Amino acid sequence: LQQSILSCSKQSPEPNGHRRSFAGWGVPHSSSTHRTNAFQLAADGAATDNGDLDSDSEDVVLIEKRGGDGSIARIVFSSGGEVDVYELENLCQKVGWPRRPAQKVASALKNSFMVASVHLITIVPSTTPESSSDAARSTADSDTASSDDAASTSSSSTTTRQLIGLARATSDHAFNATIWDVLIDPAYQGQGLGKALVEQMVRALLQRDIGNITLFADANVVDFYRQLGFEADPEGIKGMFFYPRF
Repeated sequence: LQQSILSCSKQSPEPNGHRRSFAGWGVPHSSSTHRTNAFQLAADGAATDNGDLDSDSEDVVLIEKRGGDGSIARIVFSSGGEVDVYELENLCQKVGWPRRPAQKVASALKNSFMVASVHLITIVPSTTPESSSDAARSTADSDTASSDDAASTSSSSTTTRQLIGLARATSDHAFNATIWDVLIDPAYQGQGLGKALVEQMVRALLQRDIGNITLFADANVVDFYRQLGFEADPEGIKGMFFYPRF
């Protein structure tokens, strides 16, 4: 397999997934603090954030659509919070990646410097009728209330949350970070979500004072990263790989 390095000036970083080639993003330092995401594999498969990350977590609405029935669909980027390990592995299968042991996936999330996710959040309003006795109580003081007042409605909503994208980064917590596992659900590709995911993640890493950002990419997405400002083999630097031979 051909390996190469990409590095870039300060531009904007859309991939479906990435593997082999090496990419780098070299930029001036920003000035803010950083903290490591901490995840554990819960009984239900959720990798939960155990750290006090509220100050570093960021939610950004990338796309919002409203339906005629009052429903709302939002695609939201988050640089902190929960990631369901099994939901992540299902997403990996959708993009053709091999299934990995859930405990190892949870460990990878726990030991990452940052885990960024993209969720589809759908809010659907629902209307449930109140009981006749509730309606009667609400109209008890009115002598002129009609029989139609015996039933009324109250509005509520149902919210669903679906993982449709993820990327994570490892780091030395000082100078360098490497982005891994960038993926977007195939059903939602072609909307610029991969680009937005990487852009937002790079921004979040810069806010944590990480000045050198690298990533691994398949050969077919190297041009994509070049368009986002990454350079292949900056100043002749090559990525080196060691594969154990058993």
